[in-house]
Formats: sequence, C-alpha cells, structure tokens
Amino acid sequence: QVQLVESGGGLVQAGGSLRLSCAASATGFSIIVMGWHRQAPGKQRELVAIITSGGSTNYADSVKGRFTISRDNAKNTVYLRMNSLKPEDTAVYYCHVNAATGFRMYDYWGQGTQVTVSS
Repeated sequence: QVQLVESGGGLVQAGGSLRLSCAASATGFSIIVMGWHRQAPGKQRELVAIITSGGSTNYADSVKGRFTISRDNAKNTVYLRMNSLKPEDTAVYYCHVNAATGFRMYDYWGQGTQVTVSS
C-alpha cells in the first residue's frame, strides 16, 4: 500500500502564492509518476500537473507559467508551487501517485486539500 499525506492548502488572495506538498510512504513500491489534480465545485476533476521519476513535467494550459511541480525522489515527496493565483484556481487539490511493485502498477490518491483564492 502507498499512503499519501498532503499539506499546504489554505486561503489566499488573488495574486498570492501557496505551496502544496504530498509525501508518499511506499515501502516495496517504486513511485513512477506523481502529480496534482483538482476539482472545483460542480466540475470534474482535472489534471493540474504531473512529474515523472526522471523529472519530465506536464501542465494544464490554465496553470502554465504560474505553477511549478517538483519532486524529491529520496523523500518520495511532490510539491506544487502556485504563484499568481486566481479565483478560478479555487478547488480541492488531490495528490496522485502511480506506483509499481513487481510487474503491476497502481494508482493512489490523497485525501485532498482545499485551496481557496479570494478576489
């Protein structure tokens, strides 16, 4: 099993910054991809950013240039630095991990952390 612990959400004014963290406990697993998704009220969950074990990244168009994803492989931790936040960034942010053990791969999700951006 992989357990994810998220932190860093909160309330911020538009234009402000936040940093989310997600630490994975993954004994016996190799963490392949780590990422963040978000879900706003009444909307579907959407990808925000992902990062591979090799450091390749991908971002949603809506956050490019404002958000930066990074990871510390030694700590199995992924970070999301969010700058120039907008009210439309308000959502519950979920950490996602794709992990492998043996020849099988599994997806794990964090409990979610609320990010609220006031105008």
